[in-house]
Amino acid sequence: MKSKELLAHYDSAQLWSSPTGLDISEAYSEALEVRAHRIARGEQPRGYKIGFTNKSIWPRYAATAPIWGTVYNSTLSFCDGASSLSLAGICQPRIEPEAVLSLRATPPQQCSLEQLFDCVESVAPGFEIVQSHLKDWKFALPDAVADGSLHARLLVSKQVSVHYLAANAEDLCKLLAACKVRLLCDGVHKDAGLGSNVLGDPLSALQHFVHEIQRCPGAPALKAGDVITTGTWTDAFAVATGQMWLADFDSPLSPLSINF
Repeated sequence: MKSKELLAHYDSAQLWSSPTGLDISEAYSEALEVRAHRIARGEQPRGYKIGFTNKSIWPRYAATAPIWGTVYNSTLSFCDGASSLSLAGICQPRIEPEAVLSLRATPPQQCSLEQLFDCVESVAPGFEIVQSHLKDWKFALPDAVADGSLHARLLVSKQVSVHYLAANAEDLCKLLAACKVRLLCDGVHKDAGLGSNVLGDPLSALQHFVHEIQRCPGAPALKAGDVITTGTWTDAFAVATGQMWLADFDSPLSPLSINF
C-alpha cells in the first residue's frame, strides 16, 4: 500500500481491505511520504508519538519493538485539565494515558540521558487517542508504522518545567518512573499504571526514540518546540461518544479528563 492510499484511508476513516505487505523500513518510508503529503496540503508537524514503549502490551498487539510517528497541528490540542473531543473521522478509537515531553533544543547525536535532560523543556499529562485501519486491531508492526504509528489525536494538559522538578536526568527518571496513574471511564476503574512501564521511565523512552529517528533515512531533525508523547502507562481501551474518561495522575503530573 502506497502513501496516497494510506492518506485516503486516514481521511475517510475507512478500514483497509488487507495488510500493507511492507517491511519495517518500507513502512517508515511510506509514513514519511504521508507526512510530506500532509505538509503539502497545509498541515504542520508539531511533534511525535512513540508507541509500544509499554512492553506489557506487546503480546496483545503482536508488537516486537517501539515505533514512532508524526503529530500535527490538526491532531494536537491543549487544555487545562479537562477537555472534550469528537471521535468523528477516527477509525476504531482507543485511549491511552501518557506523559508528554516538549523539547527546548535539538538533542545531539546519540545523546546521553543527561544531554537529553538538558534539551527537554517540560513534562505534562496527556491522552493519546490511537486508531487502527485494520479490523479488530490485528496488524503486523510495519502495518502500524504505515498507519501513522496508530496516532489519531493528542490532548496535552498542564506542562511543568522538568528543571523545576529535578536537578538532573537521574532524578527526573526516578520521579517519573514512580508516578502512578489510575484510568477511569464514567467513574469506573479500568486500569492503573506507572511511569516505569514505558521503557523504565518517560525520559528513557524519549532517548530511545531520539536515537531511532536520528538513524532513520529521510526522517526530519528534531527541533525546539517539538511535543513528544512517550507511550501508554496502561492498556489501550476502546472509547465511544458520550463517555467521560479520567486519568488520575500522581504528582508531579495532574489529573486529566476528556469527554467524547
